[in-house]
Amino acid sequence: MADLLLNYLEGTEGAGKVLAHARLLVKLEGLYQEIVPAHLGEASCVANYKSRVVVIHASNGAVATKLRQMAPTLADELSKRGLECTSVQVKVQARPERAATPAPTQKPLSTRTSQELTALRDALPASALRTAVENLLAHSARQE
Repeated sequence: MADLLLNYLEGTEGAGKVLAHARLLVKLEGLYQEIVPAHLGEASCVANYKSRVVVIHASNGAVATKLRQMAPTLADELSKRGLECTSVQVKVQARPERAATPAPTQKPLSTRTSQELTALRDALPASALRTAVENLLAHSARQE
């Protein structure tokens, strides 16, 4: 099954052009990350390559401005590394923000668990473990 899919993707009748373009973009992204300073590479990525023009998406205006200043150098460096590149376009494309993780909810201790922890605390000698169990009992919600 996997071989059939790969044959379809690589064939001229299938999505061969799409797969070839995707492989080119992956290679181009690697070259781009080697060329640009690390802080700019982290805040930008190669978006497309068409008609000898490399399109780069920057995460904010400051990064885009710096990359625009470097555009001629980037084009020269990419050309030296074997890519036919006449220019570099830089666009601001903010990356989607990650969804905020919900605050953890405090799960109450069952009555039985609370009683067993209390018995454990009473059975322990004065120690760091006893203090930890006392803190757990003091800060935990109790199920009614």
